Amino acid sequence: MPHSAPNMFDRDLSWLSFNERVLQEAERSATPLLEKIKFLSIYSSNLDEFYRVRMPVLQALKKLSKKDNNTIQQQDNLLKRATETIYQQQEMFGTILKNIVLPQLKSHHIHFIYNQPIPKTLDNELSNYFLSNILAFIQPVEISNTDTYFFPNNNQLYFLVNAESKEKSTSYVINIPSNELSRFYETSYDGERYVFIIDDIIRKNLALLFKNKQVKGCYSFKITRNAEMELEDEYNIDIADLIEKQIQKRDLGLATRFLHEPGIPQSALFFLIQQLNLKHANVVQGGRYHNLKDLGDFPIKDANLSNEKWPKIAYPGFKKEITLHEQITEKDLLINPPYQSYDSILRFFNEAATDELTTEIYTTLYRVANNSKIVNALITAAKNGKKVTVLVELKARFDEANNIKWAKKMKAAGVEIIYSVTALKVHAKVALVKRKQGIRTQNTGLFATGNFNETTANFYTDHILMTTHKDMLRELELLFLFLARREKPSDPNLITFNHLLVAQFNLQFRFLGLIQREIEFARSGQPASLTIKLNNLEEEVMINKLYEAAKAGVNIQLIIRGICRLVPTKNISIRRIVDRYLEHGRIFLFHNNGNEEMFLGSADWMSRNIYRRIEVCFPIYNEAIKAELKKLLSIQLRDNMQAVYIDDEMNNIPVKEEGDLVQSQYAIYQYLKNKPQ
Repeated sequence: MPHSAPNMFDRDLSWLSFNERVLQEAERSATPLLEKIKFLSIYSSNLDEFYRVRMPVLQALKKLSKKDNNTIQQQDNLLKRATETIYQQQEMFGTILKNIVLPQLKSHHIHFIYNQPIPKTLDNELSNYFLSNILAFIQPVEISNTDTYFFPNNNQLYFLVNAESKEKSTSYVINIPSNELSRFYETSYDGERYVFIIDDIIRKNLALLFKNKQVKGCYSFKITRNAEMELEDEYNIDIADLIEKQIQKRDLGLATRFLHEPGIPQSALFFLIQQLNLKHANVVQGGRYHNLKDLGDFPIKDANLSNEKWPKIAYPGFKKEITLHEQITEKDLLINPPYQSYDSILRFFNEAATDELTTEIYTTLYRVANNSKIVNALITAAKNGKKVTVLVELKARFDEANNIKWAKKMKAAGVEIIYSVTALKVHAKVALVKRKQGIRTQNTGLFATGNFNETTANFYTDHILMTTHKDMLRELELLFLFLARREKPSDPNLITFNHLLVAQFNLQFRFLGLIQREIEFARSGQPASLTIKLNNLEEEVMINKLYEAAKAGVNIQLIIRGICRLVPTKNISIRRIVDRYLEHGRIFLFHNNGNEEMFLGSADWMSRNIYRRIEVCFPIYNEAIKAELKKLLSIQLRDNMQAVYIDDEMNNIPVKEEGDLVQSQYAIYQYLKNKPQ
């Protein structure tokens, strides 16, 4: 197959391969019925983001390569392959929904009315719901007149309605108010449960809206717009204000996809393209319904049709008589959400905010929960007289507005807010608490692979290290002091990091050195291996170094959830795991001739992480924690139920290894539940 660079998969096709794996999970017979619907929702949400973020890049690359015929051909082929892949996946989506999900729902006396006539017995009830609830939000806009200006909002659902009166034919655009109302309406009749999509309720009742007119056609569509924000490298004014303005402009971005239902007449399609200025959008025929990410809010709740509940594991065991700080002082602690409760992380910030010995708190915030308990603890700390410094990343895509909201609240409470320079995102997940008793200083820190966000901690698998390691925390303090200066690192040797691996300073250099060490062991006939778990593997320097290591005889085991541009070859295996939780932790294990070294961190091996972000990876020195993480890795490497191999054609190939069946997330949960405190 063609690759975007020698021996590398294309990043966008690889990402689409991951999304196909999500669809496969909806298709699997072992996946509970309501979980199948969730995976369909996740697939749809992922695809929307692809069109908002990646499709504009592909289209721009095509335009930039106008003078190079070979590059033009490559970009044309890539766009064609991506479009064909998406079409095939959407066909698969429809087949799963119609042939698996709908019949199984019906067998449980649940009728999901999907592309079917509305039962006459419920006609009056649905018309009443239309008149009393939906109609308040419907805003028809006549677009027959070429002078009419109408701008369809990003990812908003619409109908094109053609209506005739005795005098003339008129075209209208009608919004489907799924942002104001639930997308679904649930009711019961004669012992059966029914779920309707409000799109169908509107279609059925258009005559109540267009009185004295005859509806001749009704066709659904939506527009997806470019999500990128344009930010200059430096500003002399408040970056928060500028980003707020850019957020407002984002939904006014160029249309990248015009998605319409099948059967729309060509004349109506051409009319919409002209009237709504969609000439440069990718015109895609979809299904009758769009925004099926709304399936994530499917109204049926039934424990028998869902995953078995796994109660959160309390770790460390609650000890009322001593503080969490005192427990961390005794030994490093590792928290593994969502298996283990996030309460200890909340307690870390809460105790720091109220402890009279606390003098200073530093933390980074990338994606913040909507009702963040952590931010409220930081506000409390500031009001209690602590010096609180928070690096808020305002450029976290699709979370900018929420982060700005919290930044303003913290600033009003006396928290010192630092924003990253516009050319760099601070993606590191770190926190530092400084305590002082007399002349003695005792600091504690958090180093994490995922965001300090109690909401996503319920379904992202991550690892959070709580430590009092003096040298690591000193280096962390130096990093915070540097970030407060809001400068781009001009010299990677500006700060000497002997323990932490920090992007823009030493992260890539150190990782290349760790791989090179394994290469030297292999060349000298010593055992050499490395195991790496990432969300995405895309950066070419790191990939080429892995190829070099494999060629030298280093055994390389990779667990890559999403984008993987590396093509598996001799001595390299690649697994992908998709299950109830989103695999999010990053783990790096190097054999080192038996003296193993392990790191965790926030950084994937992507160009953006290595060259355009501040990332922190950190060593695991505690042998018990290292052994625990090795156990988790070994379980995932034995997964033969939820794991697939990525082959050299980028296919997801089920793992068919002999031995006991291993579902790694369940096995990890059982291991952590039974682990002694």
